[in-house]
Amino acid sequence: MKDVLGRGAVVESPRGDRGLTAAEVAERVAAGRTNAVDARTSRSVGQIVRANVVTPFNGLLFALFLVIAATGRWQNGLFGLVIVANTAIGVIQEVRAKRTLDRLAVLNAPHARVVRDGEVAEIDVADVVADELVELRSGDQVTADGTVTTSAGLEVDESLLTGESDPIAKAPGDQVRSGSIVVAGQGRFRATAVGADAYATRLTAEAKKYTRTPSELISGTNTLLRWISVMMLVVAPLLVWSQFRTSDADTWQAAVTGTVAALVGMVPEGLVLLTSLAFMLGAVTLARKRTLVQELPAVEVLARVDVVCLDKTGTLTHGDIVFDRLVLPREADALDEAEVREALALSCTEPGGNATAAALATVFSHTSWTSTETVPFSSDRKWSAIGTGEHGTWVLGAPEMVLPEPADAGSADLLETAGKIAEDGRRVLVLAHTESPADGPVLPPELEARALVVLAERIRDDAADTLRFFAEQGVTLRVISGDNPRTVGAVATAVGLPGITAAADAVDARTLPEDPDALADVLEAHPVHGRVTPQQKRAIVGALQRRGHVVAMTGDGVNDAMALKDADIGVAMGNGAAATRAVAQLVLLDGRFAHLPDVVAEGRRVMANIERAANLFLVKNVYSLLMALVVIVTAAAYPLAPIQLTLISAVTIGIPGFVLALAPNRRRYVPGFLSRVLWSAVPIGVVIGTAAYSGDRTVRWLEPTGGSAAGQTVATVTVLVASLWALTLFARPFNRWKVALVAGLALVVVVILAVPFLSHTVFLLDVTWLRVGVGVGLGVVAGLVIEVIGRFVRGRAAGGAAPALAAAPA
Repeated sequence: MKDVLGRGAVVESPRGDRGLTAAEVAERVAAGRTNAVDARTSRSVGQIVRANVVTPFNGLLFALFLVIAATGRWQNGLFGLVIVANTAIGVIQEVRAKRTLDRLAVLNAPHARVVRDGEVAEIDVADVVADELVELRSGDQVTADGTVTTSAGLEVDESLLTGESDPIAKAPGDQVRSGSIVVAGQGRFRATAVGADAYATRLTAEAKKYTRTPSELISGTNTLLRWISVMMLVVAPLLVWSQFRTSDADTWQAAVTGTVAALVGMVPEGLVLLTSLAFMLGAVTLARKRTLVQELPAVEVLARVDVVCLDKTGTLTHGDIVFDRLVLPREADALDEAEVREALALSCTEPGGNATAAALATVFSHTSWTSTETVPFSSDRKWSAIGTGEHGTWVLGAPEMVLPEPADAGSADLLETAGKIAEDGRRVLVLAHTESPADGPVLPPELEARALVVLAERIRDDAADTLRFFAEQGVTLRVISGDNPRTVGAVATAVGLPGITAAADAVDARTLPEDPDALADVLEAHPVHGRVTPQQKRAIVGALQRRGHVVAMTGDGVNDAMALKDADIGVAMGNGAAATRAVAQLVLLDGRFAHLPDVVAEGRRVMANIERAANLFLVKNVYSLLMALVVIVTAAAYPLAPIQLTLISAVTIGIPGFVLALAPNRRRYVPGFLSRVLWSAVPIGVVIGTAAYSGDRTVRWLEPTGGSAAGQTVATVTVLVASLWALTLFARPFNRWKVALVAGLALVVVVILAVPFLSHTVFLLDVTWLRVGVGVGLGVVAGLVIEVIGRFVRGRAAGGAAPALAAAPA
């Protein structure tokens, strides 16, 4: 039988049902009886536009814009441009990100093998139709509900659907459900329910929601928005009442302008946009490095990862297994070797073979034997068996699993040799023989070792550098592999994994305790584990999570799928089993383990920079709220006009916030985003608000006839100076481009104040040397207080309390 060559490739069909005809397929497609479901990992263009346009804060800003427009002061309505800018930036960037991610998603799209007109073809899963005859092999994910028609040791794991992790043997007539995973054998089933009618469609839709991964950043931002919204609902009517009472409100326009200014200052117009853009740009950045982000908030979780669980094959090694040599007993003769070669060749001809069988098939390709019964390889059992009638039964698998207690001296000698070979980093299998028939998943009795099959793997050139990066970043590494512990230990030692100095240091997973706490203790002490079953991989991930770790799991085989699903972040190799790619949040499309440092670094960059930008936004909300409360109590005029708040927001928040959000940053993430932002932003906002109101009152005392224009000028200058000082606090540590950013923004302020058209006509400022001097003086005093606050907060960070302003690598 020829192999499948790729999408649309056709191979000869084995004997059996010829499947649907082309006409029958066309009839079902016309009737809509296909497997197509809406499983987008990104929003449609219409959803993107709607989500960016129809927001509560856009609606509020638009309503306030209409109110200001009625006053006739067009300058004060320029904040309406924020609506246009936020919407345009959000839509354009998300559409660009969508196109990039959708292109990569097509490369990662799952396929199915179906029988049509007697030939096996590989097609997109969405093109499977009702009554389709679908072929299954180990590592496949079942694409529809159906009835098994043929089975050759077919075993299915339904834990994604039921939570039960034990493999279930499937015989002809049994039912299979979409979403389950083939863990052993091969077979075919007739699709009885496809698309929306399939059992797992609802589960799949839930699993592929646009923002399914839990996000502390989104949760914290939403909490802030809820509280800000509540405060605005309470403050708004009181503001209207107070502004109409103030002596400055000689016209209704002045009272309305003061009310609108206070409310505009409390709107975090760019925070949500910045958060969404950071996720999307992070995903696009990773896409350029051949990493598909299937759930955007997963970018954030990357920043919190402190433990990475690795499989050996496909991560530390290339995964392209090659045959190395046969090791026969000393007393073996030519006849014995001939039988071994016949048995190995026969085992390679069985359908649904794994990578080991493919490697052996390049050497052992011809056999005169025929099989009478087979037990396919299983990651849980770690062996396969084949019955040959008069030649007996042959079992190929892990030595310690096939012969846990060798009954003869020859077998014992071979097992001892296997251990020594494994210490050199080779994969070793034992081929054992018995006259007893194979009995399904139970090892046949009286097995005798007849040969060792030695396989070799190439260690990745970049593995050592990748592990070194994680060690330097404080990320713990744990290798959990189904291979021989000594083999895994030898590879881990060769690549310099911290915590292991010799192959013998690796732990045999058969000795691991089942109690989660005891298991976590072992994991804390030992970095390498071999002979780990799929169930143990899940248990290991769970034990680490119970200890408060954020766990990333990498894998490429079907035995990794459940652990990938349970981990905080599942990272699948693009050349791995379809099941692993289906459940992972991230897919390394080219299968390069060396991309993982980029992945983790991007997550940290996004989170650290969003935290910086969030501080800037929240500072403005705090001082705007404080001034609103003060004017409500004192019945004074609000000290800033809407156009002046637009200037302050653009120079001290909007522009620097977006620049900082895209800047390099390798600071390790620490839980507590919301509390850290509040610890930093609230006291700084109180200081700036107090300074601004004091400036307004001071100049009114110095210039009794200056009116509201004098107070607004001083308050604007004060807030600009103090906010730029706060910006320097959040942007630290400094480098050239950060200094240039702050200096450029300060220069913009100087130009606006110096040019009468800009200061007076556009921004409604009445600039004099006295007013600028008072504003700068109060701004500097506020800046010094802000510096003290920053040092206090950094001190708490050093003590481990709330690291909001801790210095991070730029």
